[in-house]
Amino acid sequence: MTRVAAIDCGTNSIRLLVADCDPATGELVDLDRRMTIVRLGQGVDRTGRLAPEALERTFAACREYAAIIKEHGAEKLRFVATSASRDAENRDEFVRGVLDILGVEPEVITGDQEAEFSFTGATKELTGRADLARPYLVVDIGGGSTEFVVGEEHVRAARSVDVGCVRMTERHLVHGGEVSDPPSAARIAAMRADIEAALDLAEQSVPLREAHTLVGLAGSVTSVSAIAQDLPEYDSALIHHSRVSYDRVREITESLLRSTHAERAAIPSLHPGRVDVIGAGALVLLAIMERIGAGEVVVSEHDILDGIAWAVAEELR
Repeated sequence: MTRVAAIDCGTNSIRLLVADCDPATGELVDLDRRMTIVRLGQGVDRTGRLAPEALERTFAACREYAAIIKEHGAEKLRFVATSASRDAENRDEFVRGVLDILGVEPEVITGDQEAEFSFTGATKELTGRADLARPYLVVDIGGGSTEFVVGEEHVRAARSVDVGCVRMTERHLVHGGEVSDPPSAARIAAMRADIEAALDLAEQSVPLREAHTLVGLAGSVTSVSAIAQDLPEYDSALIHHSRVSYDRVREITESLLRSTHAERAAIPSLHPGRVDVIGAGALVLLAIMERIGAGEVVVSEHDILDGIAWAVAEELR
């Protein structure tokens, strides 16, 4: 077994995985897996820059993660940064800060690379499952972008588009500096039109409707699963490989978009950092399911973070 560390820094959250991996057997054993909401992408869609307070929140999480990585004695760390840092004018400031704290330079990867990692992380455990027909469509709904990947054992086609729970919330649901509570029908319709346009773009290069199994990743999807199961608290073991029907996703999405901040905050399984953006994230998932006619979504806790860890383990073989 090879001990590795992987960090995925997205628009809304930064996540760490320290794991023992055996590429020969496909076994991955978690030693530490955690997530911190840092909102690195705060205001990027509007200003084109990473906000100073967003950078400091991210660097604080990096300092915490550095101590954990050292404690476990990981052989190698790979730090992958996604949508927000890819788009920002002042991304060099972000790169320097990460390098100073963790000793590695963040890889600001492309959307296609993001999709490759997500597919590997999400599907490695599904190989051989007779109840889940291939090809898979892996959908990773992030804060700033959504990745679509179709494949069997390997990726056949992939595309990243600029719709995510934070980007859609900031673009359509913020009014007077605050999230509409609840949003008007016109605002929801405008957001839905944006999502549909992004799906049109994705379909230009990814055969979404050829997929037989929809696999959903990241916080918006896992949160919908937790709500669907009415969990008293977030429980990864119950969420991983759970299945949520289309009807339940539609019901949850409509409820979230009708609710107030206080009502969403009262959902026991919902992370406080997702209270304002979960409605937009759920609507992205619903629109995807309607586009491809999916009767259910298979929810995976293993995603881009696991794909990064597998890539590091392969490099050390």
